Amino acid sequence: MCQLLGMNCNTPTDVTFSFAGFAQRGGRTDHHADGWGIAFFEGRGARLFVDPGAAADSPVADLIRRYPIKSRNVISHIRKATVGQVMLENCHPFVRELWGRYWVFAHNGDLKDYAPRLHGHFHPVGSTDSEQAFCWLMQELSKAHATVPPVEELTRTLAELAPQVARFGTFNFLLSNGEALWAHASTKLCYVVRQHPFASARLSDEDLAVNFAEHTTPNDRVAVVATTPLTCDETWIPFESGELKVFVDGAAFL
Repeated sequence: MCQLLGMNCNTPTDVTFSFAGFAQRGGRTDHHADGWGIAFFEGRGARLFVDPGAAADSPVADLIRRYPIKSRNVISHIRKATVGQVMLENCHPFVRELWGRYWVFAHNGDLKDYAPRLHGHFHPVGSTDSEQAFCWLMQELSKAHATVPPVEELTRTLAELAPQVARFGTFNFLLSNGEALWAHASTKLCYVVRQHPFASARLSDEDLAVNFAEHTTPNDRVAVVATTPLTCDETWIPFESGELKVFVDGAAFL
């Protein structure tokens, strides 16, 4: 299975601490060595970095660890190939445009015999079941809404669409349009919200700790979502099976 990392906050924040531990799972502390990627929203723009190599040894991943790109919404993924070869076009996250906004998606899990009808302008470039699912979600969202609706409406629509994909297998995913971060769990997914009073935390996958109080203001709030907890001294909240949550300004809803 692959691994997911997402971040949503109320002020632009760098993800270097969380990513430093997360990247170690791409071939060092875990066996997810078949590619990785990360996407950062900056205003209406999105920076995307993908690499078919192992994240733990990738020079591009090393750049991300050292370069504190600040963003309010980040999605990252490390891959254990199940459907689709180890190729650049099969690396998550995937990006599409809808309603004049970029949408970013990453998936963890296997979808068996999944072949959705895609008749709009959303079609996969690679050969993964994940990208097919993303294209189908974008297609169905565009059919359900003529223009970009409020986050609450989008969440209700996604809550109807996600089970239609999940019946084919494991459908843990992260999705963002730069305004909010949606997270859906079939099996494993958890989150932590960091806010005032901030404390220290230590990574589980690397010997690295940080005192968040030294790098934040009392008004900051950051939500981090991951397949399994990234730190060993924070209380991570597990998702229920089939649960969809939306994170806005670092706070969890639903």
